[in-house]
Amino acid sequence: MTKSDNPADPFKKALSEATRTLADAPDLTVTYSVDPPGLSGDAMRLPQVTRRLTRDEVLLARGTADTLALRRRFHDAACHSRYMPQGQMARDLYQAMEEARCEAVGARHMPGTAKNIDARIAHEATRKGYAQIRSRQDAPLSVAASYMIRQLATGRDLPAGADHVLDLWRGFIEERAGETLENLDQALTDQGAFAKLARQMIADLGYGDQLGDDPDDQGDEDEGTEDDSEDQPDEPENPDSQGQDEQSEDETSEDNPAQDAAEADMAYDEDADEDMSDETQMPEAEAPREPPPPPPHSEASAEYRVFATDFDEEVRAEELAEPAELERLRAYLDQQLEPLKGAVSRLANKLQRRLQAQQNRSWLFDLEEGILDAGRLARVVANPTTPLSFKQEKDTEFRDTVVTLLLDNSGSMRGRPISIAAICADVLARTLERCNVKVEILGFTTRAWKGGQSRERWLQEGRSAQPGRLNDLRHIIYKQADAPWRRVRPNLGLMMKEGLLKENIDGEALEWAHRRMVARPEARKILMVISDGAPVDDSTLSVNAANYLEKHLRDVIAMVERRKAVELLAIGIGHDVTRYYERAVTITDVEQLAGAMTEQLAALFDKDPRARARFAGIKSAR
Repeated sequence: MTKSDNPADPFKKALSEATRTLADAPDLTVTYSVDPPGLSGDAMRLPQVTRRLTRDEVLLARGTADTLALRRRFHDAACHSRYMPQGQMARDLYQAMEEARCEAVGARHMPGTAKNIDARIAHEATRKGYAQIRSRQDAPLSVAASYMIRQLATGRDLPAGADHVLDLWRGFIEERAGETLENLDQALTDQGAFAKLARQMIADLGYGDQLGDDPDDQGDEDEGTEDDSEDQPDEPENPDSQGQDEQSEDETSEDNPAQDAAEADMAYDEDADEDMSDETQMPEAEAPREPPPPPPHSEASAEYRVFATDFDEEVRAEELAEPAELERLRAYLDQQLEPLKGAVSRLANKLQRRLQAQQNRSWLFDLEEGILDAGRLARVVANPTTPLSFKQEKDTEFRDTVVTLLLDNSGSMRGRPISIAAICADVLARTLERCNVKVEILGFTTRAWKGGQSRERWLQEGRSAQPGRLNDLRHIIYKQADAPWRRVRPNLGLMMKEGLLKENIDGEALEWAHRRMVARPEARKILMVISDGAPVDDSTLSVNAANYLEKHLRDVIAMVERRKAVELLAIGIGHDVTRYYERAVTITDVEQLAGAMTEQLAALFDKDPRARARFAGIKSAR
């Protein structure tokens, strides 16, 4: 057996053993993946730890492992399901508070886990931009409630960002549910008692209508019904009672002639239908055809399913905010663009030499009319009988270009990443427009966190297994290809709006942008995706395979590259997206726009295969 040369392997092995011990599950399988972490049965998935073994990676892996291990050890799924509310908001509150309970119980028994979980909470707060939230409406109440439970149970201060979310909601929670929280210590170690406390707290916060029936009351009623049925003796059959029943039916029919008439009409209609079906059968050639099966939700994968599309939204940016608000948000974006004015000119000069959006012309010679061809005059001088030669200019097909910028508007882009994305879109759009290239700017996110109305319908219809995508899409049009930049420049400021950025379902967004491009008349089509990594939607991934959205994204990318109608490029904002896209670059900071982005993006548009090969890192190109 050869010794591994990966310096992270000893840490992974030690963490796996510690996690099994903490979870009290010797058969637990622990893996490390770029997919979202989670726990399913005896399988636990933790965040990837690279060879660099950085401090942030280590702390995040340990914090996530402790959180999932404590949930495995102190959580009873049957009890949790018994008291589960029906409404979405109530469910979010209930689940978040139960997770906080498991972490708090673990911190009381094993204080060392508290520090690791603090690191996980801090990472989550940074990723979702909790520190930048300014309004209570943009701060998740369920998250604030879980933070409140954890702080009261452990006495520990929350990490930066997380404390800001709790501070926004603290007064509201204490005012509404303060008395209920006084009983927290007595209920913390008893999951059933805590579930009742959580349901009471949900009612205190104003979501009592989403709780559904009380499972304890239902149990008492069922038991009482069973006892009554057991104590009641069986009644013997009484033929006289049957006669009385028949007599009562006869009397009823005599007293109600209208009912008899209605029954007679119904019987006549049924007989007529039977006669019609027997005598007037349709010929086989004219038999009604079966309706065609519904088209698949995705052209890239027939296996990809969507539970509901009724709540999806394709909307223009100006419909999501008032003009005054767009102007204010645009002014904020302009402040960040100030140091980059020189980069626009340099980028335009680089791209101008490579973009093939100019009109090529050719000439028709030896014509009887048109412009006199001076190059043929020598023949007339040599032989005066030779007729004059004329030429005409012929316009060839205009090989013009359209570029679509598809921007990830997910919550993980909040803060500096979304500013970088907006700046990239602004610089590229103005530059390409100067080069006579039409530009379309699109954005994609969801309308709600954790499912929205699609999940509500799924819950009401019985929670079918493997429902597919379970959230409401929001596809935003910031700039149409035919719209001049000066008219829509305030629209990009919308990305600075609090509460806009939620989940990201990249595969469907990429397919949507691809369909729009294919319908365009331009000869050359370039689709550039600006994203920060893998698609993530908690609602969908909680009830489907962990790689459900990622697999669909790969299928869509393969379809686009296979059809070759659109050239697909990608820019990773702070994250490497080369594992998905064949042609991609990564930008980690705004300061890199003037230098690295200028060179790399110019190479992306180059028609020379050798130049493209140099950009892609290929040693030689034929």
